[in-house]
Amino acid sequence: MTTRSAIKTSTLLAQTAAIASDVAARHAADVDSKSRFPQETFDALRQARLLSAAVPAAYGGVGAGMLELGAQCAALAQGCGSSGMVLAMHHIQVACMARHGRDSAFFERYLRENLVERQELVASITSENGTFGDTRSSVCAIAIDKDRMSLEKDATTVSYGAHADAQLVTCRRTADAAASDQVLVLFEKGSYTLAQTGTWDTLGMRGTCSPGAKFAGNGAAGQILPGSFADSSAQTMVPYSHILWSALWSGIAADAIGRAAAFVRAGARKNPGSVPPNAIRLARAHVELQAMRNNWEACAIEFDEMTASDDQAARETLGTMGWALKMNQLKMACSEVAPRLCHEALQIIGIMGYKNDSPFSVGRHYRDVLSAALMVSNERIAAKSASMLLVFKDD
Repeated sequence: MTTRSAIKTSTLLAQTAAIASDVAARHAADVDSKSRFPQETFDALRQARLLSAAVPAAYGGVGAGMLELGAQCAALAQGCGSSGMVLAMHHIQVACMARHGRDSAFFERYLRENLVERQELVASITSENGTFGDTRSSVCAIAIDKDRMSLEKDATTVSYGAHADAQLVTCRRTADAAASDQVLVLFEKGSYTLAQTGTWDTLGMRGTCSPGAKFAGNGAAGQILPGSFADSSAQTMVPYSHILWSALWSGIAADAIGRAAAFVRAGARKNPGSVPPNAIRLARAHVELQAMRNNWEACAIEFDEMTASDDQAARETLGTMGWALKMNQLKMACSEVAPRLCHEALQIIGIMGYKNDSPFSVGRHYRDVLSAALMVSNERIAAKSASMLLVFKDD
């Protein structure tokens, strides 16, 4: 028997796929060429009430698990990589609030009213000048005065910040706290300013609109997410980031390989009964694409099963070295295979894949996935994994 949640999830994916093909794909080239936010896509997602997919059903959201959210991001990324990335980052912030703000009246209200009823878009500010890309350390610190708080932060990147309805910001817990003693703080539009300090003229992912900015905000002390960022990072932000990012990269690669397949089929129709030589390369590319999908889907299923009961044992497992290594390895593997697949699609298609005005063009796909190894740097991740592997024993 089909459950109500399964029906909701099926609708979620069908609606997202329709928006990907009818809206996101139609505007993707313009978003890319003008380096502009994919407003049409997010207007459509908001109208379809899909921005609350990660909000638990108890608060009125879809309550989609990691596997469904990954499939949603992959589907949207097939139409527009930047749109898929923005949606993934939004889900990451929502998950942090949903999983760690349940004992807070402020965050419970925010989930119900702002995210479900108003379908607001949430961005994050985790980067900062002076931390050299390490999100687990902060220079800035929250200032608390009775029941009020304020914060200033000099961020190196603020993804789609100018287009978001709120910012979830990392900072030190107090002025005298250690750099790693961090909290997450939510600031709603109207309570903060963003003074842009750079530009966003990049090779790919141009529609994420992520220039640097100086942030200044204030609000109620209740807007500080309960607990430590160390816990919300290990238990939520890192797994959601690496799994959803891997999913959307697989979506971009799938669309590139899909274009290669269409090109090969078009050639085959001209010579019925024969198998084009580039069909063999296509078959091999599908092996890697399947492995990539299986990789992120397996991690998503494991996360969903592990967190289904949401008990202390699950939270402890998410903080183990073994799980951290698995997330690192997933991110590195998928971020490296996606550009390979786009390159293979280009080799299969040839000059028609190289031309930007061709229906078989994979230039945007190729440029978008080149960002994968840089956000968070694979070199940094490999160094952390190397340190852990010196002492880790796989049971």
